[in-house]
Amino acid sequence: MLSCAARLVRAQIQSKPTACWVVAARGYADIVDEATFTTNEYALHKLDEGPSQTVTVTRDDALKYYRQMQTIRRMETAAGNLYKSKVIRGFCHLYSGQEACAVGMEAALTPDDHVITAYRAHGWTYTRGVPPVNILAELTGRKTGCAKGKGGSMHMYGKNFYGGNGIVGAQVPLGAGIALALKYTGSNNVCVALYGDGAANQGQVFETYNMAKLWDLPVIFVCENNGYGMGTAVERASASTDYYTRGDYVPGIRADGMDVLAVREATRFAAEWCRSGKGPVILEVATYRYSGHSMSDPGTSYRPREEIQEMRKTRDPITGLREKLISANIATAEEMKQIDLDVRAEIDKAVEQAKTDPELPVEEMYTDIFVDEPPFKVRGTNPFMYGMSK
Repeated sequence: MLSCAARLVRAQIQSKPTACWVVAARGYADIVDEATFTTNEYALHKLDEGPSQTVTVTRDDALKYYRQMQTIRRMETAAGNLYKSKVIRGFCHLYSGQEACAVGMEAALTPDDHVITAYRAHGWTYTRGVPPVNILAELTGRKTGCAKGKGGSMHMYGKNFYGGNGIVGAQVPLGAGIALALKYTGSNNVCVALYGDGAANQGQVFETYNMAKLWDLPVIFVCENNGYGMGTAVERASASTDYYTRGDYVPGIRADGMDVLAVREATRFAAEWCRSGKGPVILEVATYRYSGHSMSDPGTSYRPREEIQEMRKTRDPITGLREKLISANIATAEEMKQIDLDVRAEIDKAVEQAKTDPELPVEEMYTDIFVDEPPFKVRGTNPFMYGMSK
């Protein structure tokens, strides 16, 4: 028996999105330059109209999205293996199954837009511009990691990317603060603040909805609803599982989070809404995680293995995009296979570097605490020198 969230993802309109005919054929074989597809229906809250269900994608963009999703999947598989072999220590939360969310949203944003998320951050770190080798090196605690190996899985950062945050839901008010700064300075950019279905029940999330609407901040609140808050299915934790409606006067959209094109169009609509000065939007993306909540969770004690297998077989975002592109003659099976091989080689090389790059020296414990290095040692970091009780 499928969980409520799994049924939602599977039944986001049972019929699969279909391809319409294409424009501008290429000069070889039957490959075309772009194709048009119909997405599953969007659910709307306090909106008279929403994103278009008719989406067009160019060949270049389609292959880019496919490569990005495949890179995240392969990178997360490598991270899981490194953790099992005890090369990665501490917390580690994998994004496998949710690739269409990060890739689709990033496709509708600009590099000058801002993103803040929770601790399931590897995929977002990559789409924000950090190469896989620097992500994996961060996971293994190496100095070439994107945070010098100091942040690990939960605390990755990049340009206009404020990381993975370890406190459940805490990134939501921080995201509103970023949006307040954008509005205060007259910027036309938006902030995307992501959280999970578990964090959606935190009080600070509702407080932030209120402030964001009161001040009409340019923030997109994104609930990545993967069906489970740690080991609890959404229907056992939430009286209302329609997370896109929970902002009261904040308009909301629910999109198929397993379809990269649907996510892109929903994000584009939400970003345009924010940029026009209309205030915040809640975007719920109905997705699914294949792994457990973290590496310490096998993910099978609270959901049947058959549920995971069915989602992989029928709703996988990477397989789904591959099938659509091949059926629409926007790419060949051979091209997709070559991308798979190229990505595998890239990640294999990154894994080897992440295992052999140097670690930070001990004295680096005192750095990166302030914007400018303090002219003093930091109290408490060495109890034998400074005394924890003094």
